[in-house]
Amino acid sequence: MKKKTIFKTIAVAAVLVLSSNITFAQAGSWPVPKAAADLKNPEPNNSSTIKNGKVLYQSYCTPCHGKNGKGDGPAAASLHPKPADHTSAAVQAESDGTLFYKISEGHTGTAMPPFKAVLHPDQRWAVIDYIRTLARK
Repeated sequence: MKKKTIFKTIAVAAVLVLSSNITFAQAGSWPVPKAAADLKNPEPNNSSTIKNGKVLYQSYCTPCHGKNGKGDGPAAASLHPKPADHTSAAVQAESDGTLFYKISEGHTGTAMPPFKAVLHPDQRWAVIDYIRTLARK
């Protein structure tokens, strides 16, 4: 299991580093449809969900966003725009629905890929529950 997780992390990092050559600077905001922003997280915010979210975050998000979510993962140095700092007040102030949309759809023109075909909706919600814990660390 651990070997598989390491392989996934390396694969994601490699794709992101290679794709960084075709990215361009993010122009200001990342618009999210109101209906998406208003979605409520259906997953229970408990230790089990957060634990699952942490495992997924470590596998899929840390190459860019870093172990502690500060946007300083190993692939971040070559990315433009830089990955979001998930501990920041700006990210923490976004609604769960906004984060769900961003994780699901990705951001065209940046290294942020869409995860809707990779992670089941309950997994994406669990990642959001984990992201909420990062500001407290």
